[in-house]
Amino acid sequence: MTGSGRTPSVRPFLSSSASFAAGDDTPRAFLERCLEAHAAWEPQIGAFVHTNFAAARAAADAATARWQGGKPLSGIDGMPVGVKDIIQTEDMPTEMGSPLFAGWRSGWDAASVTALREAGAVIVGKTVTTEFAASHPRGTRNPHDVKRTPGGSSSGSAAAVGAGVISAGLGTQVIGSIVRPAGFCGCVGYKPTVGAINRGGSLDYLSQSCTGVLAATVQDAWQVAIEIAARVGGDPGLPGLEGPMQPPAPVKPRTLALLETAGWRIASAEAKAALEKAVERLKAAGVKIVTRGSHPEVEAAEQAIAEAVSVSVRINDWEWRWPLNSFHERDASKLSRVMLDRMARTATMRPDDYRAALTERARARAVYAKLAGICDGGLTLTAPGAAPVGLESTGNAVFAVPGSMLGVPAISLPLLREQNLPLGLQHTGFAGSDAAAIGIAAWLVQTLGGEG
Repeated sequence: MTGSGRTPSVRPFLSSSASFAAGDDTPRAFLERCLEAHAAWEPQIGAFVHTNFAAARAAADAATARWQGGKPLSGIDGMPVGVKDIIQTEDMPTEMGSPLFAGWRSGWDAASVTALREAGAVIVGKTVTTEFAASHPRGTRNPHDVKRTPGGSSSGSAAAVGAGVISAGLGTQVIGSIVRPAGFCGCVGYKPTVGAINRGGSLDYLSQSCTGVLAATVQDAWQVAIEIAARVGGDPGLPGLEGPMQPPAPVKPRTLALLETAGWRIASAEAKAALEKAVERLKAAGVKIVTRGSHPEVEAAEQAIAEAVSVSVRINDWEWRWPLNSFHERDASKLSRVMLDRMARTATMRPDDYRAALTERARARAVYAKLAGICDGGLTLTAPGAAPVGLESTGNAVFAVPGSMLGVPAISLPLLREQNLPLGLQHTGFAGSDAAAIGIAAWLVQTLGGEG
């Protein structure tokens, strides 16, 4: 609970659509409740960098008319959403969390935003991102404790969804920028298979980066993702997200691999205990749990992801040579120390260093893929503990990096607590099998309880 006395609560959308169809509620009324929450929460959490309420109300009115006429455009027609400010929007600036781009407008929508508009979604505003969707924070606060970080880099989307200001927000992840803030802010974070959602117009150029969704529920997250993919596909040359146009039904997994990752040694005792309790409940429900101690394939996967942070940082550093060198020439004084240090590291790298890191990543992906022969996916934490106090850091991403390096779907579920604050339970699937991972995630929520 924050200083205002308000308790954060997510705001599901799909479960309201039956009321829209029946005439008991409308997208416009739903939006107004979101805007009331914005008025209450935004002064405390600072989740948005720009808003366009006039356009949002007009879009909600149009959605209301379609629902009343029995012809909604999609499952998210009328859903209030936020767009991470690394993703371009025609009607609002895209500042990328950087003073270098204060007030900058591209004049056009990113592919994902175009798809949202075509599906009837109500875009409320641009949500805060860290500088260039990296690690330098821009002041957003956690709705569960405003003294704590919301995580990053999708900080604004996570905080806004966690506070019930929007039902879903676009995020991006190259290290841990969706699942970690979702875990800290008590919402669902869905990072798809890399390349599953078209990144055109999203100003993050890294090979591990992908667009995903932070949402009130697993079902809302899937619906947003599949509506986008159905209209603009995935990244060029890739098949894009595949699966049903409705959220997959909950599916009980037969076997899950408990993955310690390199984060286990620094996770808090309370966080470990929370995960272990969840694992015992899953065992009681009939799910087989395999570990590094019980199965050689899991041990091999643990070893393959042990250096995920180092491998990912080296790959990202090289890929940041451009446009970071151009940004530096433009005005180095407007870059954070984080970015200046990264530029210094890139200056010491050579193409062979990058190629070696790519080889390590490919090997890790191949080793992890073999787990599909023995289990339905992985289970781990999203962070070593609850969101840390202070806004100078976005928290430790050690538990989130493996899913990014592996390029697989990763879903943070608000099912654990630490220090009486949200902590995500993370489910990782296999590349291209996002619908199956979502079905398992829905079953985990159903079985373990909690919001999601």
